[in-house]
Amino acid sequence: MARLVKKEFNGPLDIKIGTKSIRICMCGLSANQPYCDNSHKKTVDEEDNKIYAYEKEGERIEVKNWEVMI
Repeated sequence: MARLVKKEFNGPLDIKIGTKSIRICMCGLSANQPYCDNSHKKTVDEEDNKIYAYEKEGERIEVKNWEVMI
């Protein structure tokens, strides 16, 4: 089953462990989850207050009707 998950961050979470640093994907686009692969760079020109979905091929589409079902 496919899921549409709303992510609000467009950059990674940097975590420092001693001298090592790892980057955790916060945009949801990384093919190397949970680690960042710089896919968030696709989100640079997103407009505020709009919701987007990204296809596997990297194509971005605007989501017009986001509904929360409870």
